[in-house]
Amino acid sequence: MPVLSLIACAAGGLAGLRPGLVEPLAEAGWQVAITLTPTAGTWLSEDGEAEALAELTGLPVRWTSRRPGQPRPHPEPDVCAVVPATANAVAKLALGISDNQAMTAANEMIGRPDVPVLLFPCINLAHTRHPAWPGHIAALRAADVHLLTGEHWWPLTSPRQEPGLPWARILTEIQTALPRR
Repeated sequence: MPVLSLIACAAGGLAGLRPGLVEPLAEAGWQVAITLTPTAGTWLSEDGEAEALAELTGLPVRWTSRRPGQPRPHPEPDVCAVVPATANAVAKLALGISDNQAMTAANEMIGRPDVPVLLFPCINLAHTRHPAWPGHIAALRAADVHLLTGEHWWPLTSPRQEPGLPWARILTEIQTALPRR
């Protein structure tokens, strides 16, 4: 059974994570280990979604660090996907900043040549106009992170816009990223 380390940020489209991605992957025989940013963890725990995801996957949904000496609650991944990724997460990953459990998990995967990493930014278009943005994207590409951009990029044109993410495309990208062993 392939294992996906799914890192999710508090961005538009987060509410569709279970029906759009986790359920189809589970039905296809994947084990999905979910780690959330602190804000995403708060959002999904408040509405019961974190509990539903844990029940579906059979694994705890993480957004806090484990204590030293505690075993890792998630199995070793075959693929890592950061979906959805905020502009903040993109910047942190490009710079190697691991200031919460989600960024720590993602940065560890970026540092492993045996685990493909996919990243789907779900951002306000204004963030792409910041002068640091091209450097962040270049750093992630140099680290062999597969960025779902161009027609698959989902920049928000308005802060109030709530996107429906292109889940089918993201699902295909994850399934085809599985390394041949």
